[in-house]
Parts: sequence; structure tokens; C-alpha cells
Amino acid sequence: MPGMTVRWGILATGTIAGRFTEDLRLVPDAEVVAVGSRTAAAAQAFADRYGVPRAHGSWADLAADPDVDVVYVATVHPAHYLAAMTCVQAGKAVLVEKPLTLDVPTAEHLLATARARGVFAMEAMWMRCLPAIRRMADLVADGAIGEVATVHAEFGLAGPFEPTHRLRDPAQGGGALLDLGIYPVALANLVLGPPTTIQATARLTAEGVDAHTGLLLGHPSGAIAALTCGITGATRNAASITGSDGRIDLPGPFHCPKRFTLHRRGADPEEIDAPFEGWGYHLEAAEVGRCLRAGLVESPLVPHAATLEVLAVLDAARAQLGVTYPDAG
Repeated sequence: MPGMTVRWGILATGTIAGRFTEDLRLVPDAEVVAVGSRTAAAAQAFADRYGVPRAHGSWADLAADPDVDVVYVATVHPAHYLAAMTCVQAGKAVLVEKPLTLDVPTAEHLLATARARGVFAMEAMWMRCLPAIRRMADLVADGAIGEVATVHAEFGLAGPFEPTHRLRDPAQGGGALLDLGIYPVALANLVLGPPTTIQATARLTAEGVDAHTGLLLGHPSGAIAALTCGITGATRNAASITGSDGRIDLPGPFHCPKRFTLHRRGADPEEIDAPFEGWGYHLEAAEVGRCLRAGLVESPLVPHAATLEVLAVLDAARAQLGVTYPDAG
């Protein structure tokens, strides 16, 4: 309904849940009313830290809270599906951290269930909601750099990460692809849509997840996306989109930039500023609120099709690399 205050529940109590809760204070028509965790102690500690009125000791209790309109799911990757499904089946809208689930089949089932029940669902691909990324996408769509030929993007962390770390644990969806590679793939998808060919190469850790990965995506137009991700060394974490009449450079970190440079043929480089407050998570929260007031079941900024297309690339890459997770294909 127009003018409604969107009442949020937070499912999970880790770092990302805390940052999201902090950023919600930047959304004037949103409030956090409850938090849920697998233990009452963890939920209460989070509630005390962030001033959340109610703490629930189970996901089901949070999903059943009549004062919650939408739940932000911030668990580890393998728990996304069950946590989000618990909320959807209780009639609660969901914003689910990326990746939406571990693979396409579970993502399709979750989204189909939400649509069938008339419940809003969105992957928390906050990159697509940021002003610089939206401005960049508009410029590309308007032909500012001509026909896109290539997308280059890299995202690497230095580490080192111990063998017991989440990023090296197959049972927690570890490896570079799901945490980092999803952003270069999402950028390529935003600009070029789904690819027709996917080539992946990687070095795997002793645990069987990807330590660093390269992806080469071919698109129907003939455009190519060259993408890398890794947990073995810090890269520039920058990106560029090159077209027949120019180029757009996104500085690091490219997935949450506050500015970028537009190069047009025959013109001086143009610096385009697009700042935002906080971590930027409030922008995806505001989009969720806008969609709920409009009665939508999916966001045009982060559509279900794009979520599934990106996940399909990650699935194909994992299959080529031989990376498997206990709870996915």
C-alpha cells in the first residue's frame, strides 16, 4: 500500500546481517522489528546490539511473526534455500543474499513457489541497485559507447584463508565463484545478457573448491566477457566495458563504485560521480519497499530471469571445474 512502513525481519546474525540492519536506518519508510536465528541466545544478542524489538530462536518463529512484512535472509549459502522457503511458505516476502541458492534447480523451485503464492522474492544483488551501476547500464543501453565488444572484470581477495575457513569449505558453498565470481558474471549479464558459450578454468584447493577461476563467456552478438575471481591474491577489482565508440571504466571495487569514467570517441574522458551513503544495502531495501507498495512479486531492477541466468553460468562453470557441494549438484 502507498505510504506503508515496511517492517523487516532479519534472518541470521552475522556480519552482513549487521551491516544491512545498520543501513536500513537510511530508509525512512522501513524499520527492523524482529530478528531470528537458530538459537535464542544469538538472536537476543543481535537484538540487543542493534536495538531490534523482538528476538526469535528459530526461523519458523520469525516467519510466523505477524508484524514482519519481509525477511532479509543472510545465512551461509547452503542455508539460503531452506531459510527463504520457510519464509515464503509462511507468506513472507524475502530478500535473499546472493547467491539465491546453490544451484538453478533449487532457485527455480524457490522462485516458482513464491510466484505461485503471490509472494515477493528478490536476490540481494545490491550491485544492480547502486546509482553508478544503474547510470552505467543506461549509458550502455543508450549507445554511449556503441556496440559492446568486451566486458572485463576481476574480483580477488588476498587471503590467506585457513583450510577451516568458510571460503574453503565445500559444505558451506566455499570457493571464489559464489562469493566473488558472481559479481563479474552479474556485471556481464547486466550488459550482455546470458551467454551462449561458457569456458572455465581454475586451480582447486585441497578441499575441492576453486581457489582462483577464469571465465570466458561468448554472447550471441559476438561480444566476449573475460572474468576472473580468486581467494589467493588481491586484484584491482576493477572492470571495463568496451564498445565500438568508447569505453566505460569502473574502478575498484567495481561491484559497489561511487564513480566511473566514460570514454567517448573523439572526446575527453568524463568522470561521472554517483555517491551513496552507508554500505549501499539500503538501496536494495528501498527497492524491495517500492515493489511491495506496488504489489509486485519481483523487482525490475533485479529480475528473477537475471538471477537464474547468472546462477546457470556458475553451475556450468562448477561442472567444468569439478566443484561440487554436498547440498547441490
